[in-house]
Amino acid sequence: MSIVTPERQGRPAGSLTERRPLGDRGFQVLTLGAGLLVLVILVLIAVSTSQQASSWFSTEGTKIFSNDWNPAAQKFGALAFIYGTAITAIIALILAVPVSVGVALLLTQVVPYRWARPIVYVIDLLAVVPSVVWGLWGILVFAPWIQHIYSSIGSGVSGVPVLGPLFGPPASGASFFTAGIILAFMVTPIVTSLSREVVATVPAIDKEGAYALGATRLEMIRGVVLPHSQGGIVGAVLLGLGRAMGETIAAALVIGSSATITSHLFAPGYNMPSVIANEFGEATGVFRSALFGLGVLLFVFTIIINVIARAVVQRSARRGRGA
Repeated sequence: MSIVTPERQGRPAGSLTERRPLGDRGFQVLTLGAGLLVLVILVLIAVSTSQQASSWFSTEGTKIFSNDWNPAAQKFGALAFIYGTAITAIIALILAVPVSVGVALLLTQVVPYRWARPIVYVIDLLAVVPSVVWGLWGILVFAPWIQHIYSSIGSGVSGVPVLGPLFGPPASGASFFTAGIILAFMVTPIVTSLSREVVATVPAIDKEGAYALGATRLEMIRGVVLPHSQGGIVGAVLLGLGRAMGETIAAALVIGSSATITSHLFAPGYNMPSVIANEFGEATGVFRSALFGLGVLLFVFTIIINVIARAVVQRSARRGRGA
């Protein structure tokens, strides 16, 4: 019995793909359309917001990066809001990343699965708590309680180099640092979940090899788990940074609404999402355009951070395959 090959049927061998089932081809078209739809939506958002912000960009020019925000005088410098966004996001990462990575390592390398599972459920529940709930808890419960701690710290470090300008008076419950803490609470579940998934992909044979060479658990984590997971953890941190920069309601409630640039982390401040949420309802003309412009800047910063995160993850994957 002879076997009929594609060549004997008059078709080249590469034409096997032409005989894929109709369902496969339909699914390919559907997924391609969904991906292109996301890109189209992003482009439309960028174009429409840029059009709304065009009068601010044309009126202020390079002054958009000045520290002069005075709607009554038609001056709309955004530097104070950019500064507040960066400061609160950095505080959130400094507080959240060590805890997130530590919990991820605890759940995957130390705690048995039957005990880790309830902790994972709790972390996932924290990730879905609405931001307005975090904000209300922060301004009604957390901020009045922590203001006394701020005052004690401020009086203790007053006049001390470096620490005085950072943590000295004035101290307010609604401040840069309080906003950073609330954002850290919101970012921690996201970074923890992503880091846990990355750490869980470390091959068991690599860890067993480290143990076979006499490594302790800590040495195994430092020599095998962290190098293998480095790119994914960095990507998770950068995605958490994007979330911290873009969070609106929670930050607006606890940051203090003061458009100032100061080194005092316990002083009230402002960031881009907060000023958009608080002042958009009463804005008109160039003022409204300036708020749209802040949204454009925030959109650009967030896209850049996500692109960097994607590049870091891909670079780590390429290095892992090369190894």
